[in-house]
Amino acid sequence: MQPRKSDRSWLGNLAHSGVLPGLLLILATALALAAANSAYSAGWFQFFEQDFSIRLGNLVLDDHLSHWINDGLMVLFFFFIGLEIKHEVIDGQLQSMRAAALPVAAALGGMLVPAMLYAVVAMVRGDALAAAGWGIPMATDIAFALGLLAILGKRVPTTLKVFLATLAIVDDLGAVLVIAVFYTAAIEWHYLATGLVLVATSYALNRLGVRRTTPYALLGIAIWLLFLESGVHATIAGVALAFTVPARRKLDEREFSVRTRELIDDFDQGADPTDRTNDAQLHVIHELAAHCIDVQAPLQRMEHALKGWIAYVIVPLFALSNAGVDLSAGLATTFASTAAQGVALGLLLGKPVGVLVATWLACKLLRTGLPAGVTWQHLHGTAWLAGVGFTMSLFVNELAFHGVPESYRAAKVAVLVASALAGAVGLGLLLRCKAAPASRG
Repeated sequence: MQPRKSDRSWLGNLAHSGVLPGLLLILATALALAAANSAYSAGWFQFFEQDFSIRLGNLVLDDHLSHWINDGLMVLFFFFIGLEIKHEVIDGQLQSMRAAALPVAAALGGMLVPAMLYAVVAMVRGDALAAAGWGIPMATDIAFALGLLAILGKRVPTTLKVFLATLAIVDDLGAVLVIAVFYTAAIEWHYLATGLVLVATSYALNRLGVRRTTPYALLGIAIWLLFLESGVHATIAGVALAFTVPARRKLDEREFSVRTRELIDDFDQGADPTDRTNDAQLHVIHELAAHCIDVQAPLQRMEHALKGWIAYVIVPLFALSNAGVDLSAGLATTFASTAAQGVALGLLLGKPVGVLVATWLACKLLRTGLPAGVTWQHLHGTAWLAGVGFTMSLFVNELAFHGVPESYRAAKVAVLVASALAGAVGLGLLLRCKAAPASRG
């Protein structure tokens, strides 16, 4: 049973509301920006550039701390995204083509229009180096966007939150495909082939009925190492592994219920007058714990185990290591850059226009109405929230402009500024919406 709101601490209420992950991202970003523009900026950047080594037998992995966060910890983030996508496809909004049509169309429009606008800016200005950044404004930051929506509480219908979550998940899948296809360096095929064999092995374990999470975790580490060495970005390993994780449980609800009642009866019958749990009761407890695991699908267990780490540790760490940028050149100079202009135009114009137009077209062509309780006013505000790129945009920026420091810095500033403006406009528009009815006929 969920604890009543009054039974939780203020921090528990904040975490339960969904706002806390977004607040942590804002705090991490503010800290990174403040440190990068303070008297301690040199030490701040040096901290994330220090070497960090891992030795696995004869294999030595040596890289900067920031790269370990981007290529190591963020693999878990992408694994979690993969789990969420699979969950939505099997049991969520994406299992029904009709239900998924609207958010999928919105996500596609919100990816294609920003990318096209960026490409037009680069083409008009004839900037071949900056042209590589077209993928930066395609992404929506699911933690930030949903966190901002959560601030509004009951002012917005639950169906709008589901719509935005589904849009962001499809958006993330698009970003993963873009990274895999367009931002992959030269490929070492023998490493990649071995990694794909292990992905197939993980899928085979699924089909053979293996429901423990440990084999998938061990295979995941090996797959990550092989993808890392192959040249294909290691985060793709996380998504590939996620799609092989079993989404069905070993024990169904009825069987679990019957066995649990039998075990509780056995536990009561094994009671003795001492204040210790006796051996018979311990046996029952261990069997009951095994049943509790078997009634949950491995996908659910992994999602539950990772959710807090992703929201409260990994993504804020990513923000700390990636959001810091020197602003001494001034915003005017920064936004004279092709990369900054393309990113800003993509997030602030391409995202809302792409989401709204694609949703309108889907409604007209497929004759689907808006989700229950959602109005076009709600959708307008949500389309702006989709312009909060942040995590994915910064991630793609690192890949697109690796070795091009000026474009990298300018695009990073543009991501931060445009995401902040898009979030503020989206919140403002949604605050003006009237409370929606609970359902629509």
